[in-house]
Amino acid sequence: MSAPLLDAVEIEPEKPAAHAVLWLHGLGADGHDFEPIVPLLQLDPALQVRFVFPHAPSIPVTINGGMVMPAWYDIREVDLNRRHDEAGIRESAGKVTALIQREEERGIPSDRLVLAGFSQGGAVALHVALRHPEPLAGILALSSYLVLEDTLEAEMHPANCRTPLFQAHGTFDPTVPLERGLRARDRLRELGYPVEWEEYPMMHEVCPEEIMRVGAWLSTRMSIPET
Repeated sequence: MSAPLLDAVEIEPEKPAAHAVLWLHGLGADGHDFEPIVPLLQLDPALQVRFVFPHAPSIPVTINGGMVMPAWYDIREVDLNRRHDEAGIRESAGKVTALIQREEERGIPSDRLVLAGFSQGGAVALHVALRHPEPLAGILALSSYLVLEDTLEAEMHPANCRTPLFQAHGTFDPTVPLERGLRARDRLRELGYPVEWEEYPMMHEVCPEEIMRVGAWLSTRMSIPET
């Protein structure tokens, strides 16, 4: 018996959805965190985009004294290069993959779905997208980094080796230092991924200029459906 799907905030277009954006929040937040961003992206309503913002499970987080909070996996050290919670990452990856499959069942094939995430959610989005066996419309990782880097080259799937990938990061980010984002960018480019990269003078957050750029990039990954 399959596990229940993650609960999610869903924003439906006026007409039946033709595309979907599955967007994962960061540590300690929930699916409502990026809900207000949707109108700010200024996407053409004719694109008919469904936004899905799932809620991560609540688990004890070691770095926060074991406090229970929404998290895609446990973080054990300040140094994000070390001791990744492999079991937690792979469990969340399975839950996200199930949501991708649910979109396919609702009529949105994977090549019309963008997988996105912020911070820890971006790390899971990257983990899933790079290994997903069907082509996606795009991959979006904001203020994020790679996890389970050691297994990536062996596990990456050719279906998404040429999928457009957009990364953005704050130059003053104290939570996920810029160096972590740059390292992810450089490693992905080494592996042949077509990464677009943007930097903004901000901390661990999003800014209006970044939101506008993300909206423009998403528009390039979608087309107005034929009537």
